[in-house]
Amino acid sequence: MTGRATPPLHAGPLVVQPLRRRHCAECRWGPLTLLVLEEGAPRCLDCADLGHLVFLPRGDTALTRRSREESGLSAVVVRFNRRQGRYERQGVLVEEAGLARAEERCLADAEARRRRRMRDARRRAAEDLRFTEAFAREIHRLFPGCPADRAEAIAAHASVRGSGRVGRSAAGRALSEGAVIAAVVAAVRHVDTSYDRLLMSGVARHEARRRIAGAVEARLREWATEPGAETDTGSGAETGADAGAEPV
Repeated sequence: MTGRATPPLHAGPLVVQPLRRRHCAECRWGPLTLLVLEEGAPRCLDCADLGHLVFLPRGDTALTRRSREESGLSAVVVRFNRRQGRYERQGVLVEEAGLARAEERCLADAEARRRRRMRDARRRAAEDLRFTEAFAREIHRLFPGCPADRAEAIAAHASVRGSGRVGRSAAGRALSEGAVIAAVVAAVRHVDTSYDRLLMSGVARHEARRRIAGAVEARLREWATEPGAETDTGSGAETGADAGAEPV
């Protein structure tokens, strides 16, 4: 441990945050918050010709790197950690003008990232809108009797990005018939039947589904035909409901 009490070798000036009260060996100023060891004797920053530098704490890697790049003179600041038995980096001393230039570069990068995030958000929103519209068209193709507003609502609910719902599954993104039917079945189950009330009253999920199965089938048969057309009891929608498609 005593072997680690000497500040580590470092390219360029090294500045120490002392743990005990130290005074400058040259001008006697102190106690010092920062010092430079020259031949084992402490010097204040002014006597070490570093007094014009400003302290930048550690934490922002990009700002630290750029501040040192923009500064003709810089120094690393360290402090001894008694528990770990070693010196640890606390930040850097850099020229004030160099820090200002580095901050401008970082702000420019932050603005560029903000603009990119905005472009990406607009692109994702347009993609989501196109996908939701395609999903709604597929619902209407399979269930021509489904009201347009219901088809749009089902599509919007099923296709929310990051929701994990059926519209965002691989099958849903491919607009497979099974995924579209599953989304419609789930919507009918929750909106057009007493399914949610049964669950809230303590009825087990499978029993609740059994009780409302007839209502779901009736609504799917109604939507499976054009308004005014005769009901086709052999529609694919009924088969999807019988399959017990999982809810979104």
